[in-house]
Amino acid sequence: MKYYIDSIKLQNSTMTVLGWAAGSSPDVPAEVEIQSKGNGTVHVTRTDADRYDVNKDLFQGKSSLKLGFCLSFPYSVGDTYYLVIRADGREIREKLEPGREGQNKGTVGKAVAFLKQYGWKAFAKKVGKKLKGNKKEYEKWRLQVIPGEEELKRQRETVFPYMPKFSIVVPLYRTPERLLKEMLLSVENQTYRNWELCLADGSGESESEENDRIRNIIERVTGDFKTASEQIRYICLSENLGIAGNTNAALAMASGDFVVLLDHDDTLTKDALYECAARINKEREAGYRAQVLYSDEDKLVVRGGRNHYFDPHFKPDYNPDLLRSMNYISHLFVAEKGLVDQIGGFRPEFDGSQDYDFIFRCVEQAKTICHIPKVLYHWRVNAGSTAEDPEKKLYAFEAGARAIKAHCERIGIGRVEVEQNEVLGAYRVKYPVKGEPLVSVIIPNKDHTDDLRVCVKALLERASYKNLEVIVVENNSTEDITFQCYKELAEQYENLRVITWPGKGFNFSAINNYALSYAGGEYLLFLNNDTELINADCVEELLGFCQRDEVGITGAQLFYGDDTIQHAGVIVGYKGIAGHTFIGYHRGEKTYFLRSMCAQDYSAVTAACMMTKRNVFEAVGGFDEELAVAFNDIDYCLKVRSLGKLVVYNPFAQLHHYESKSRGNEDTPEKILRFDGEVELFRKRWADFLKAGDPYYNPNLTLLDSDFSLKNLEAEN
Repeated sequence: MKYYIDSIKLQNSTMTVLGWAAGSSPDVPAEVEIQSKGNGTVHVTRTDADRYDVNKDLFQGKSSLKLGFCLSFPYSVGDTYYLVIRADGREIREKLEPGREGQNKGTVGKAVAFLKQYGWKAFAKKVGKKLKGNKKEYEKWRLQVIPGEEELKRQRETVFPYMPKFSIVVPLYRTPERLLKEMLLSVENQTYRNWELCLADGSGESESEENDRIRNIIERVTGDFKTASEQIRYICLSENLGIAGNTNAALAMASGDFVVLLDHDDTLTKDALYECAARINKEREAGYRAQVLYSDEDKLVVRGGRNHYFDPHFKPDYNPDLLRSMNYISHLFVAEKGLVDQIGGFRPEFDGSQDYDFIFRCVEQAKTICHIPKVLYHWRVNAGSTAEDPEKKLYAFEAGARAIKAHCERIGIGRVEVEQNEVLGAYRVKYPVKGEPLVSVIIPNKDHTDDLRVCVKALLERASYKNLEVIVVENNSTEDITFQCYKELAEQYENLRVITWPGKGFNFSAINNYALSYAGGEYLLFLNNDTELINADCVEELLGFCQRDEVGITGAQLFYGDDTIQHAGVIVGYKGIAGHTFIGYHRGEKTYFLRSMCAQDYSAVTAACMMTKRNVFEAVGGFDEELAVAFNDIDYCLKVRSLGKLVVYNPFAQLHHYESKSRGNEDTPEKILRFDGEVELFRKRWADFLKAGDPYYNPNLTLLDSDFSLKNLEAEN
């Protein structure tokens, strides 16, 4: 029996184990399951994968079995989990440890086994990956970025031109004393002092007893309740009004300029309010009025008697489509008091996702939404928290779906369908296609007729959307079979025609621009000839997003032939220019905070499959023909973004992409020189954007890898 665990990831209380297992011969399957110390066999969501690399190395490609596996299951803090593998009459148990990039084998014997199974090339690649400096354990990384005593002292002494008052509202409900004390201390320790704490207790116990209990706790934390009461307001409610009602009771006591939301068992970093005040003043200096602010966050759990911080969520700047996919804003959330009064506080009918509904209504009205890319909030993981076990609060996610629908109605998008995504807490929003507009599909081609036939057949026979015209742009083909293929395709499909680009060489931009005069569609779908549609409703998925007024471009999720990710959005600035996210992740593997499987806005997507409005394409002058091969699609996306339009990545439009087969390698001096020139042109044109950083990425994450791992502070700053 042979096996290997490629990675173990824990995100959103879901553990995902990716690896492979095989018996002693090509036809002997290996059984895998997850067991927990507490509850025995665990129910998992399982995806099997063809592992061509393993098959080739172990069995010379002769195995017909799917040797790879991706297992996902709900992770419960405090339990111990094992991967159990059985084959050839043997059983092996591997303990699964969260918080690591991969299972640490830790023995020379296992390293040697890997070397024998994969060879020197694969072994060197794996070792190189382990030794790369950009992957850091979060707790060690965190200690490098949290402010030291000297910085905290400076913050305490800072006087801003505008010193806003923050009203921190906290609904209490049977809060354990230890957790309440930690929350209170985190507020008391703020370096920025112009705050008030508004506590509304809906525990439903005897009012006098509960009142005394809370007062005693506050006294023990602050030293003197009477003095503290100048900043701490407390009310004991006669009954539990629910999450929304209790929070509204706390809001009613607020007298500050801004409202800060804080859960009763969570904590703030010492600099949380200072950073908010600093950002508010920065926006005022620039002539803007910050009405909504949010920060990054991490999770907090007590292990071995001390606080352990993990699972940091480094978020993008305001991303409306990601917000409809999940409540990524969550904590810390700050809103102008006048804005909160305007929208009317929290609504009980959304209890469980009352904060999601509240955030939607705030951002709908706010003129300036500010993201502070620093962890300012610690979200506690405990038995009653959705951070620990979302299954326990399924009702919360049902309320979230209703919040999304209500939001879309209010902003004029209209009725949408909202379904549960693959993981509880993430949503799939389906935007119904309005009418049946003509979509012009533009496919450049030079020889490679097999690829072209596969691409066209999938599009015109498997796609459920039928109002398509396909324009194949012939580009200097040399093989007779290519022209015979064109003739056959044109005869077979009445809505397909072939046009000939009159230029020489390969210029992606010029070829696609040339096709525009032949296209009659209101929407243009640029498609590589080496792609193959996977889901029948792929075009509808792209079109539903693209029809929205605020959207200029929609991109798809693309997979290599082995079902690993080739494209799930583009980070501008990656390795100095731009690059695709999550390259090489298996389609069943959970990526950073589910980003690959959630619809969201990016600065760019690839034109290997890109839908855009014709009028938008014409408004920006199409693709830049100076960028013949490299970064023309990224340049186009950034031009569209300059119009104020969104570029949306939709993971539910899926295709296989066999990656630039028709262009050839960039391996001649002429091609390399041209590529370098296009890189320099792109850098100069978008220098300010590159300097500022991609707003849909996070400056705490690395630009050396595509997996959203932590930045190497020594190497990348």
